[in-house]
Amino acid sequence: MTMGTQHKVAVRPIEVDDLPAVSAFLHENLNQRVPVEGWARAVAVPWQVAQPNAGFMLVAGTAITGVHLAFYADRQIEGQLERFCNLGAWCVLPDYRIHGIRLLRALLAQEGYTFTDLSPSGNVVSINSRLGFSFLDTTTSLMPNLPWPSRPRRDTITSDPALLERTLQGTELQYYRDHAGASAAKHLLLMRGQRSCYVVFRKDRRKGMPLFASLLYVSDPELFLGMARPLARHLLVRERIFATLIEGAVVPRAPRFAVKLTSSRRKMFRSDHLQSSQIDFLYSELACLSW
Repeated sequence: MTMGTQHKVAVRPIEVDDLPAVSAFLHENLNQRVPVEGWARAVAVPWQVAQPNAGFMLVAGTAITGVHLAFYADRQIEGQLERFCNLGAWCVLPDYRIHGIRLLRALLAQEGYTFTDLSPSGNVVSINSRLGFSFLDTTTSLMPNLPWPSRPRRDTITSDPALLERTLQGTELQYYRDHAGASAAKHLLLMRGQRSCYVVFRKDRRKGMPLFASLLYVSDPELFLGMARPLARHLLVRERIFATLIEGAVVPRAPRFAVKLTSSRRKMFRSDHLQSSQIDFLYSELACLSW
């Protein structure tokens, strides 16, 4: 690439009118399993937020040569309004890779945000580390979803929207309403006696096989552990999911019949005042985009 070409490459915010072209670029160059409309739908988040952009893109002339998506959210944490920017898909054409870091720097230059990167791949982890990101606890256990005997009179597991609306309260009800329209988020209510646990998960791939559930949020980890076997049965029988991936940031202690994995996928954040315990996986690309 000549110096003349380098000078013609511009970094621009992704606006609403850019989404069709950006979605087509990501479909063609990053993941063709995700249809063009799937990319566009993911960026149009279902929760209410004033989005300054949908990320940034590299443009050479009139051609898009790179994209870094972003998902924004306003969260209430310990009574304070916190602004989040979740770093999403990052794809740059080979001839323009030298400019790729400009997209990330443009995102991080936005003041007042806590940044999360919940699916960094390859050398992105080391780049993030150099730019001040810290790691979340992604110690991962695999829970096999076995056909354990059921006890329907004792336990209830449901995805019924009406029951979720009637049962959930406060923060959990807001989480449900905000994510009910998110393409990748799936919702379950675990009930035993007077207790209930709200679970948000996504279907995930490992080694190309879409056979896993990854937990995004669990409101009551202790009840989750107490109902792990009926939940495993439910996911196998109702969802055809053969194993559940449980990360330490979501459920600190895995069920006894789960197996701890020797390696895990990294998740990272950067904040000038929030701690890792205040970061979750909601309001992110993980909830909005299936791949």
